[in-house]
Amino acid sequence: MTTTLSIPLNIFFFHQIQSTPTSSFLHSQTVTFSRRKATLKIACSGSQQNPQQQQNQQKKKQFNTNDTDSDGEKGYDPVGFLVKRGISHKVFAQFLRERYKALKDLKDEILKRHMNFKEMASGYELLGMHRHPEHRVDYMEWAPGARYCAIAADFNGWSATENCAREHYFGHDDYGYWFIVLDDKLREGEEPDELYFQQYNYVDDYDKGDSGVTIEELFKKTNDGYWQPGEDRYIKNHLEVPAKLYEQFFGPNGPQTMEELGNIPDAETRYKEWAAKNGPSPYAVIDDGKNYDIFNVKVDPEWQERIRALKPPIEYWLETRKGRKAWLKKYIPGIPHGSKYRVYFNTSNGPLERVPAWATYVQPELDGRQAYAIHWEPPPEDAYKWKNKSPKVPKSLRIYEAHIGISGSEPKISSFNDFADKTLPHIKEAGYNAIQLIGVVEHKDYFTVGYRVTNFYATSSRYGTPDDFKRLVDEAHGLGLLVFMEIVHSYAAADEMVGLSLFDGSNDCYFHSGKRGQHKFWGTRMFKYGDVDVLHFLLSNLTWWIEEYQIDGFQFHSLSSMIYTHNGFASFTGDLEEYSNQYVDKDALLYLIMANEILHVLHPNIVTIAEDATYYPGLCEPTSQGGLGFDYYVNLSAPEMWSTFLETVPDHEWSMTKIVNTLISKKEYADKMLLYAENHNQSISGRRSLAEVLFGEIDEHSENYKESLLRGSSLHKMIRLITLTIGGRAYMNFIGNEFGHPKRVEFPTSSNDYSYSLANRQWDLLEKDGVHRDLFTFDKDMMKLDKNERVLSRGFPSFHHVNDSSKV
Repeated sequence: MTTTLSIPLNIFFFHQIQSTPTSSFLHSQTVTFSRRKATLKIACSGSQQNPQQQQNQQKKKQFNTNDTDSDGEKGYDPVGFLVKRGISHKVFAQFLRERYKALKDLKDEILKRHMNFKEMASGYELLGMHRHPEHRVDYMEWAPGARYCAIAADFNGWSATENCAREHYFGHDDYGYWFIVLDDKLREGEEPDELYFQQYNYVDDYDKGDSGVTIEELFKKTNDGYWQPGEDRYIKNHLEVPAKLYEQFFGPNGPQTMEELGNIPDAETRYKEWAAKNGPSPYAVIDDGKNYDIFNVKVDPEWQERIRALKPPIEYWLETRKGRKAWLKKYIPGIPHGSKYRVYFNTSNGPLERVPAWATYVQPELDGRQAYAIHWEPPPEDAYKWKNKSPKVPKSLRIYEAHIGISGSEPKISSFNDFADKTLPHIKEAGYNAIQLIGVVEHKDYFTVGYRVTNFYATSSRYGTPDDFKRLVDEAHGLGLLVFMEIVHSYAAADEMVGLSLFDGSNDCYFHSGKRGQHKFWGTRMFKYGDVDVLHFLLSNLTWWIEEYQIDGFQFHSLSSMIYTHNGFASFTGDLEEYSNQYVDKDALLYLIMANEILHVLHPNIVTIAEDATYYPGLCEPTSQGGLGFDYYVNLSAPEMWSTFLETVPDHEWSMTKIVNTLISKKEYADKMLLYAENHNQSISGRRSLAEVLFGEIDEHSENYKESLLRGSSLHKMIRLITLTIGGRAYMNFIGNEFGHPKRVEFPTSSNDYSYSLANRQWDLLEKDGVHRDLFTFDKDMMKLDKNERVLSRGFPSFHHVNDSSKV
């Protein structure tokens, strides 16, 4: 193909591109694809303690493009941490090599569907409800088992036909993604927009627009700024070029029909004849014969430099946008703020209504009312505006673990605002530098403490609105506190109407089918981690909490439930073969590796914590060396040991050796260990807190009351001091235990007549002198000790004397 036109041409050809279902609908992009094999070159360390800026920039570049090198796995050793630790185990080493190969294959599979890994982990930008600048709202959902999809809502009378996926509107693709457009309604008496592509400022610069400049004036300004005199001649007269070409080829009286046309020489021959007469054209488009790059465009270098020096005409395009006031004057929002809606599917098993999987605000089923999603789009002047930035990650973490609902002193469910106003100042006074929130993500049943998640992108509506949670996080950052949250990706609630179970009518949409899809003991559903679309959902969920709510880290709950097909309910002897046998879910391990790689590359300051009762080998090793890439792991043995000692062993018989060995756990991983004397399990899971064991049965009228109180107080202090000073670089405390909360936590259930009497914290105990204020003062002194003397971060202590006889 050739052309001899004396005008600049921009020609974009896409060769063998597979469109991703999540991006093909809304964005037309100019993309350059490399023909090299798409495998990711990355050596991502799980720890934020050793950031190398140059390497991080290179990794981020690789995550933002799909230009990867098949031979570029430098620094990647699948068994690296085994060599480093001097561990020799042939079977486990082979398992790590096979897992690494599976990881490469998984990344290749992802890059066939997504432009890069950043896009893979940003599904929330397209899925769910999103306002489009062209006066409409776009809705997208993944439901491969559905045959029909619609939005049933209060604004359309819960109709299953009014707002549905339509043909010729990209309504459904081959991967099972559904696309619905909810157009804003034109107000009575208003005329449609003159431009079919008219856009409005809804949130960003919502107070700008309506400059009064007509579209003709803008086009003239654009052309005057870009084209030299005469360069836009063929744009204004688009028929002039083909007419002149036709006359040049065939003369003024050329053939008028195909029969008269006859045989025409090929393009290259015609071009050579023309070039011999007129000289070579600087704008010729030449086919160089290469399959992967069909056309090269040759242009005048001076013209090319001038065009490249110009800024893109974005400012002119944005000037065509109108303001929010103009939009509200002309249109009624297709889905108003606060609207209630569900997604309607027609499936092989009949019609279904579900709460959308990507909904960001949900009212769960309550008092017999069916659950629904709430469209959260407050006016920009009312939307929450961030005031504070996240603090820097300290070398030692002193984490205050809390549950929002029980954080108040009254027998009711406390709110995000209650926690921000009352509990955050207490945490700051106590000397902690981070908080970890449990039960924040939406869950149907309050008594599950938030572990049976139903809606993974929504904060729990029982505590307040999404903006209320943003305020809580912002206020914490303003006090210098990092905000972590416990994320539950190891299983999901089995609820169908409000959760993901049987979401599209099929049993294997998000979860495994059969027994594999059910937790062995808890009745929850197990994710299908080997499915690219399920990974898309889970990885995007992690990024969502960071981008939308500025979360600083995650504790991954109950990894043993997802890593093993027996859900961790098996005896472990410590043989490495137990971590590589047929009961290990390799897909779950690959998900954890991908999660840590993506999080640490896109967000270098993020903190990830692993909660795994089986202490899977390589939890906190870099992914480039065969590890899973976590920053910390939780020593779950320590709180169990202290609880067992207090309840079953007289204190004069406590084993010093066991205490030291349990708190040290594995010395080589001490700098990655998070320790606590007691966690929420002791208080919540039908058991007793340490203070309840120590003080709960003391009779204040007995002769030994003071002696018993002194003994209990001393043991409470010593347990916490030993735990803080012997352990790793992170320490955690559950809300109320810093002052020896005397009662356990008991959520309202039918067994206690739905009482809230034990679902709170007795903050009034700190207002009067006594053992609880004394314990709180001691805990504050411990935090101050670490802050001033770097107890947690200065290095692992040396033990030169452990004597079980003398109890020293």
